[in-house]
Amino acid sequence: MFSLRLLSANDPREIEKEFARIGVSPEGTELMIGKGEFIIVKVGKISAQAANILKQEMLAKGGEVALGKAMAYLGPEQGEAIIMGTRTQYRRLLALLARQPFGLSVLAQELRRLLLALDQGPPPLTIKNRRFEWGTKTYVMGILNLTPDSFSGDGLYGQKRLLDRALRQADEFYLAGADLLDLGAESTRPGSTPVSPEEEKKRLLPVLETIAQKSPLPISVDTYKPAVAKAALAAGADLINDVWGLQRDPEMVKVVAAAQAPVIVMHNKATPDYTDLMAEVASFLRVSIKLAVEHGLRREMVIIDPGIGFGKTLEDNLTIINRLDELKGLAAPILLGTSRKSVVGQVLDLPVDQRQEGTAATVAVGISRGADLIRVHDVKEMVRVARMTDAIVRR
Repeated sequence: MFSLRLLSANDPREIEKEFARIGVSPEGTELMIGKGEFIIVKVGKISAQAANILKQEMLAKGGEVALGKAMAYLGPEQGEAIIMGTRTQYRRLLALLARQPFGLSVLAQELRRLLLALDQGPPPLTIKNRRFEWGTKTYVMGILNLTPDSFSGDGLYGQKRLLDRALRQADEFYLAGADLLDLGAESTRPGSTPVSPEEEKKRLLPVLETIAQKSPLPISVDTYKPAVAKAALAAGADLINDVWGLQRDPEMVKVVAAAQAPVIVMHNKATPDYTDLMAEVASFLRVSIKLAVEHGLRREMVIIDPGIGFGKTLEDNLTIINRLDELKGLAAPILLGTSRKSVVGQVLDLPVDQRQEGTAATVAVGISRGADLIRVHDVKEMVRVARMTDAIVRR
């Protein structure tokens, strides 16, 4: 009787091992491995003419392109297409698209860049003499709140011996395995009261200057204000974490570019109304990356964050965590920040101080979907979750 076993195609390296077990030659493996990885890509803003040529060419390679009825009959001027095929079929397609009209040569370049991103991942980044080799492990960013009104209840501002408390927390995070610190002096939770740049600097700078001198960890500052970012970088910050992705104030990108500082760009939106959630998040982040590069930052200095809890419903947040791997096509390290957030509270009906296990679940799933960096309050516990998850998915 035949013995059947389903093989997972999640990791081409595992398929290569199975080929070796049954005695496939190296030449045969090289020829066939590209046929075992199925890739689906959605293309927006494509003309009906280009879409139909794309479909014909991909069908000829053994793949497929899905089009809406109107696009198939050359109806609207622009629409969407979904390409489906193996890596080998994509390679054959790209060789022909470069010579096709209707912008298909540009599409070929974009597809080639996307496939390269899937192959190689983001390039490494050095911050404060620490080298971040994305893909080799999950890096952990510890949150240090210098606010009196933090949603998570861990704000240090206004407490006695503030500097001592902040230094102690930074040391605890370092010893627990944190790779970076993230300092914030204004609450950015929905509904919070904004503070002036002067007030934000007053809260932030004394602590930042002290920690920058005494902690070996790279320091990120969570701000969307150019004046605060500039002062923070001068005071010892190593990177900027902008919850508006450099798109709220045109001066922000100039500040980080002038300092040649790495930047975390987060997706944000005033109201959670989406036609195509993942496409809109990716499009926003693509604009942020383009802004940074156009102003002189190297592409590898940009880290992306889908913005869990910012301008999104519960269902939106859950969808993003589950489909985080779709952002790999942007070829940038992915930060996931779910720690103690309402997405956990709403699902489990729990207050902020009881959301550790729920956060752990989002961290584990996020890492399995491609998160390179997690931003957390409970560093010791989430380092353990990350290491266990890494042992499973990053072998």
